[in-house]
Amino acid sequence: MGVNPDVISVLIVDDIAETRENIRRLLQFEKGVEIVGSVGSGREAVALAERVRPDVVIMDINMPDMDGITATELVREKVPYAQVVILTVQDDPNYMRRAMLAGARDFLAKPPTIDELTAAVRRAGQFAHQEKERLGSAGQVAMPGGGAAGGGTGMLATGKVITFFSGKGGLGKTTLAVNLAMALQSPDTPVVIVDGNLQFGDVVLLLNEHGRHNILDLAPRADALDPDVVESVLITYQDTALKVLAAPTTFEEANQISGEQFGQLITFLKTMFEYVIVDTSSALDEITLAALDASDLVVALVAQDIPSIKDARVFLNWLRGAGVPDEHIFLVMNRYDKRIGITPERVGDSFRHPVALAIPDDFRHILPAINKGTPVLRLSRSAPIARSIVKMAELVRRRLTELETAELSD
Repeated sequence: MGVNPDVISVLIVDDIAETRENIRRLLQFEKGVEIVGSVGSGREAVALAERVRPDVVIMDINMPDMDGITATELVREKVPYAQVVILTVQDDPNYMRRAMLAGARDFLAKPPTIDELTAAVRRAGQFAHQEKERLGSAGQVAMPGGGAAGGGTGMLATGKVITFFSGKGGLGKTTLAVNLAMALQSPDTPVVIVDGNLQFGDVVLLLNEHGRHNILDLAPRADALDPDVVESVLITYQDTALKVLAAPTTFEEANQISGEQFGQLITFLKTMFEYVIVDTSSALDEITLAALDASDLVVALVAQDIPSIKDARVFLNWLRGAGVPDEHIFLVMNRYDKRIGITPERVGDSFRHPVALAIPDDFRHILPAINKGTPVLRLSRSAPIARSIVKMAELVRRRLTELETAELSD
């Protein structure tokens, strides 16, 4: 079953026969979708999944013999690439979090519309096919929870963490972080941007994205993460390969995340992505400190006003006092206006640390991009600020390569 790579094989699991039949009817004429089984209990689902090895399992969460969460975990053990879509009448975030941690890919409220159902099945099917290819090409032996024996994903932290910080708000830190992430990402260079401004994060706003999951869905098990679970929480930005880990939506949720958990999460993301971009708050709180501690490169921002220069000086002095080498600090002057007498060279001389890049004040292009929730790199790649961000990406790559080379030579 499911041998044709263009076909998504689906197993339906629900203890109500009428529900199973309704789902089957919704999918039976859907091109490229094949129903390979329909059962009424969690135990039957686990047994049949092992036999037919479906790409997607549509799983009811409330069943008498074995609940959908337990069945999901067992199905994922038997068929690691299978993606589970949970059907539920419950809207309890804790229940959803438990299902996600068990390996669920998506959630649908009962009864789903045909558009909701087919979209969820096609998304899950795409993930299943990608996971089959990954497991097959790597020659890996699947382990419970989606990991792998023999050096699978998550063993070596080879990615690079780039953390943005400015002691003064309003310097365009989040805008630069988002656009740098866009400039660095490609199909061969996976990038994730993490919104570390837990209380007032705007990363998803600048990308005009929405997701039902955020950092809090991963923090409680930050010391035992799984690539599949992490992937299910991340938001994929439109038609790109860029991934987003959103900040919590309430103060109460933000306050539940510790610096230790955040640091463990960033370290794990290094095993999955080439670049981990972290946007932070403008305070050296425990979350920001954890991000800085995990960083390979710190992007510090300064502008052409005295308060900003004072704050940048304080931050640079703090970094030096904390033992961060100067070569790991990438100083950027944002919103540079050449008509103002405070030049990048003068600031660099004052700090005894060069300004690596001056990004021009390009209000005409950046404001529409912010209001549309679209990175300026996508809206107007020829704009002065867009060209500067492309240059920034080149300089960041070069700096990280130099640091890695120096580390290897030592």
